[in-house]
Amino acid sequence: MKYEVIAFGTADETIKAYESGRCDVFTSDVSQLYAERLKLSVPADHGVLPEVISKEPLGPVVRHGDDQWFDIVKWTLFAMINAEELAITQNNVDEMANSPKPELKRIFGSDGNLGEQLGLTKDWVTRIIKAVGNYGESFDRNVGASSQLGIARGLNKLWNQGGIQYAPPIR
Repeated sequence: MKYEVIAFGTADETIKAYESGRCDVFTSDVSQLYAERLKLSVPADHGVLPEVISKEPLGPVVRHGDDQWFDIVKWTLFAMINAEELAITQNNVDEMANSPKPELKRIFGSDGNLGEQLGLTKDWVTRIIKAVGNYGESFDRNVGASSQLGIARGLNKLWNQGGIQYAPPIR
């Protein structure tokens, strides 16, 4: 296969060149490809190939040196992943919070004090799940099947569902 690399200064220039037929294909990280596709006049006429040719993990970032905020952001992500693994959702969070199971007692703060160690209240995980859901719910709503982007979970699935997402338990 022969190809010619054509470089553009911005993503908008790339989209214009692609849509005008100046180039036949373009590449970027998966989430950007889905977002750029929405800019096309008929997004459904264009597909994002399922093959991943590079790894560019995306996640939360905080300013260097703000260790407390870093810990809160990191453990918020861990809590959302753990909640999905434990089947805690926005719809059942209140019911699950009353469970006698030790792992649920820890995540909901009735056993242990991680929330206080982070400078948060004991019910910090409950408040997160009520506000945004577990990791899967948030992914689905913001970039997944229920969003305009429609990105498949792929490697963002939980480890026990064929993905690579896992988090340390809340203790």
